[in-house]
Amino acid sequence: MTTEAGFSLPRLERIRDFLQTEYIDSGKLPCAQLRVSRGGRPVWDCALGRMDVERDRPLTPDTIFRIYSMTKPLTTVAFMMLVERGLVALDDPVERYLPAFKGLGVFAGGVPGAFRTRPPQRPMLIVDLLRHTSGLTYGFQQRTNVDAAYRDLRIIERTDLTLAEVVDEIATLPLEFSPGTAWNYSVATDVLGHLVAVISGRTFDAFLRQELIEPLGMVDTAFEVPPEKADRLAACYAWRDDGGLRLVDDPTTSRLLSPAVFHSGGGGLVSTLDDYDRFCQMLRQRGERNGHRYLSRKTLDLMWSNHLPGDRDLPDVSVSMFAEAIYNGIGFGLGFAVVRDPARTLIPGSAGEVSWGGMASTAFWVDPVEDLSVVFLTQLIPSSTYPIRRQLRTMVYAALVD
Repeated sequence: MTTEAGFSLPRLERIRDFLQTEYIDSGKLPCAQLRVSRGGRPVWDCALGRMDVERDRPLTPDTIFRIYSMTKPLTTVAFMMLVERGLVALDDPVERYLPAFKGLGVFAGGVPGAFRTRPPQRPMLIVDLLRHTSGLTYGFQQRTNVDAAYRDLRIIERTDLTLAEVVDEIATLPLEFSPGTAWNYSVATDVLGHLVAVISGRTFDAFLRQELIEPLGMVDTAFEVPPEKADRLAACYAWRDDGGLRLVDDPTTSRLLSPAVFHSGGGGLVSTLDDYDRFCQMLRQRGERNGHRYLSRKTLDLMWSNHLPGDRDLPDVSVSMFAEAIYNGIGFGLGFAVVRDPARTLIPGSAGEVSWGGMASTAFWVDPVEDLSVVFLTQLIPSSTYPIRRQLRTMVYAALVD
């Protein structure tokens, strides 16, 4: 058997065949790019399909992808740098730094424009933003009247507003529940990005770039795509009822080609396989990369612990219609989903494995037990269309033989 870093290469090649047949040839996905790394070095790469179906442009190793919610872990790491510097604490009330959040009530009835609220059991804390127990929401959840109000105000969709202005809009709406009592996937990480700016005295974009993106050598990761890189931006598609692809963001006219006004900490970045792999390697090395220390090992231990109320799994505390993670056996730390019990996930893996994904079906995970990381990139909305993340986890671990 041909092996590399404990992986069976023939078994890894099964993944290429599977992706090609099941997803690319069938037209389910426009493209697929995957990297499996172990011990800090790439073991196996795969690049299939077209970055732009309409123009028949093949995927290239340096294709730039919208990573959407895979922005969230970077924002969280940036914020935890400020925690390590003693500038903010996880149990600080959010209103200490954002006065607009003072007196924010919990939804008790009514419709947008005529809400009734009640006082929360306690104020929203910084930790609530990091673990999505803040009471905030996303408009696309389409579950409550508060979600409807987010849609009416086009929260996080108003690309003409700055991050500070978006957060001010968020503060005008009631909470869905009292902070700390439930889990709901939300705009909390956008608020966290604004807090980075408020606490550091720099713009969020500048802090993220200067403290994390540039030191890691993530040369193509940004909130916009400059003219000299425009031909590397992939097209983005949505699922159609007939199983085909519908173009939703043309790379030749995308707003990403213009300077960003709204720097979304929850979903605004673009990146490449090489760039995001660098971020994953820093996580795998417990906060250090190429001699540069970003976070301490103990801070990452804290971030990768389960922080859900009562130390429970996501299904036990979630009110969300959607999240970028499977549920059973999964908890949530500070910015990452955390595997608590691999047996309950019904997928091979390790306790302590951390992960997240993005709206366009991208995903990553880092397994500190097996010393491996995986990055998967494509461009299909929504990420719940196909079970590809589950399939990739199963097949990657099936190739691990030593």
